[in-house]
Amino acid sequence: MKEKRVKGWWLIRLALTIVGKKGLKELKETSLDARKSQDKVLRSFLIESKDTVYGKEHNFSTILEAQTSDELFERFRTYIPVNDYENLRPYVERHKNGELDVLFPGKPKMYATTSGTTKEPKWIPITERYYQEVYKKSNQQWFYTLIQNKPKVFYGMTLSIVGKAIEGSAPDGTVYGSISGISQRDIPGFMEVLHPAPADVFHIADYKARYYAIMRMGIEQDITLIITANPSTLVEMQINANEFFDDYVNDIENGTLSRRFFIPDRIRTAITAHLKPNPKRAAELRQLKVRFGTVLPKHYWPHMQVVNVWMCGNTSIYLEKVRDSFPSNTVFHEFGYFATECKAGLVLKSNTLDTVPLGHKIYFEFIHESELDNPAPKTYQMWEVKKGERYCPVVTTSAGLYRYNMTDLVEITGFYNEYPLIKFVQKVNGTISLTGEKLHERQFIEAVANCGHELGLKLSFFVGFANPEQANYRFYYEFADRTISQARAEELTRAVDERLKEYNSEYQSKRDSNRVKAPETALLVKDSFEQFKAACIEKGYRDGQFKLNLLMQDKKRQEMFDELIKK
Repeated sequence: MKEKRVKGWWLIRLALTIVGKKGLKELKETSLDARKSQDKVLRSFLIESKDTVYGKEHNFSTILEAQTSDELFERFRTYIPVNDYENLRPYVERHKNGELDVLFPGKPKMYATTSGTTKEPKWIPITERYYQEVYKKSNQQWFYTLIQNKPKVFYGMTLSIVGKAIEGSAPDGTVYGSISGISQRDIPGFMEVLHPAPADVFHIADYKARYYAIMRMGIEQDITLIITANPSTLVEMQINANEFFDDYVNDIENGTLSRRFFIPDRIRTAITAHLKPNPKRAAELRQLKVRFGTVLPKHYWPHMQVVNVWMCGNTSIYLEKVRDSFPSNTVFHEFGYFATECKAGLVLKSNTLDTVPLGHKIYFEFIHESELDNPAPKTYQMWEVKKGERYCPVVTTSAGLYRYNMTDLVEITGFYNEYPLIKFVQKVNGTISLTGEKLHERQFIEAVANCGHELGLKLSFFVGFANPEQANYRFYYEFADRTISQARAEELTRAVDERLKEYNSEYQSKRDSNRVKAPETALLVKDSFEQFKAACIEKGYRDGQFKLNLLMQDKKRQEMFDELIKK
C-alpha cells in the first residue's frame, strides 16, 4: 500500500497544533506553582457548589472563609471525609431521580457507568464543565502530543475502539453510556474524515461481529493511528483478523459486509452505506497472504505511526503479545492514568509511562501506601509527595466527586515543574483488574456464597487468583463434603462466572469479548486455609496480623495454594 494522505490532513494538523499549544502552555504555566493552582481550582469547585445539598451539609461556605492555601486545605480535609462511591451513591441517586443542585448546580450532562465494589454499578456524573475542561479540551492537547511525537500520525486514517455513546437513561431522562463513545461522537467536524467506521459499529452487541465489522473497515484503509485503552483489544482484533482474513478480502472486493455474523439490520444499513467495491485493495491483501502466510498489522498497515494504549500494570503482558506485529517504527504511546471516575492528566512523550496531572482542572491528594489500612489516613498535597514512593490518589472534581478514593496504587516517577509525574501500578483494596474489569473481592465472595447455596454445595474455604499470563481467574474450593468431584466443582465455577457477569458489567464486557478467558477450577485438600496460614507464619508472618484477601493477584501466594490442590 502506497502512503497517501487523507483529505484535509493539513487542516487537522494546523487546528490541533493551535489549540494544543495553547492548552499545553497553560498546563506548563500552572505547574510552576502547584500550591497556587490547586488553591484556585479547589476554591472554584467550592464556590460553584456551596449552595448545593452536599455543599451545605459539608460546610463549603465555612471552608471558603480560609485566608491561606494551607488553611483552605486543612478546612477541606476537616469537613469532608475521604469518600468511596457508596458514600456518594445516595446523592447520585437523588440526581438520577431528577433532583437539582445535589452534588453540583443543576443536573449532569450524562452518567458514565462502571463496576462498583458491590453488585450495583457506579453511576459517575459528568457535568458540562467537567466534560469541556477535562475531556474535550485535554483530548485536543493529547492529539497534539501525538503530532509532536509522530508528525505523520494524522496523514492516514484512525482506528479507535470505544464504547457505546448512549446506552440508556436514568429515571429523570439523563442519558448514560461510554464517555469514550461520547468523546468520539463529539470530535471536531474536521476530524470526522479520519474514522472509517461509523459510530453505529460500536452498538453491535456480539463482540466477534463487532470486531469483524471494525477490522473489515480498518484493513481496507491505510491506518496510521490506533486508539484503544486496553491492549487486550489489540490481541482479540488480531485473532479476528487471522480467523476471517479471507472474508475481509471478499467483502472489500465486493463492497459488502459478511452475513455470517448477526448484525442488526439498522446497524448493517448504516455501515454498508460507507462501503463500495475496492478490488485493488483486495488484490493487495491477497498478495500479502501469498507472501507472508499469516498477515499481520505491519503488513496491511505498513505506515502505522502510533498505537495509543495502556502500558502500565497488567496491560504490558497483553501488549508484548502483539508489539512485534506492528511496523518497527511504530510508537506506542501510553494512554495515561485515568478511570471512569477521573481522567487525571496527559502523557506528553511517547517514550514514557508518566502522566502529568491536570492540577489546574482537578484537585489531588495522595495517601501513602503505608497508610492504606488506616481508617483516617493522612493525605499529602501534590507538591508534598516524594519521587520513588507509592501513593493512592484522592481526587476532587467539578463533577461532584469530593475527596474520592481512586483505590489505585501509583508511583511518583518525578516532577513536571511542581506537578508530580504519575505511573499506575495496580488496583488496591480488594479490587483486581486483568484488563479493566475491576472485579472486587466482595463481588467474588457474594457470587461464590450464593451459587454454592443454590447448588447445594457447602464450602469450608475458597479463594480466587488472577492469572495475567493466561488472562483468566482460577478459583480454589475446599468443600465440606470431601467426595465432591472436579466436574461438580467446575459446575460451581460456571455458575460463579455467570453471577459475576450479573454483578459487574465490566467483567461481563471483558468475558463476552474474550479479553478475560473462562475461569479455571481447583479442588483444595482438607484444612487448606490452616495449612496455608501455618506455612506463612513459618515464613515470618505475625500470627496476630495475618490477613488473607479472598481475591488476589499474587503469584507467590497462588503457588502456595497450588501445593494444596488435591492430587
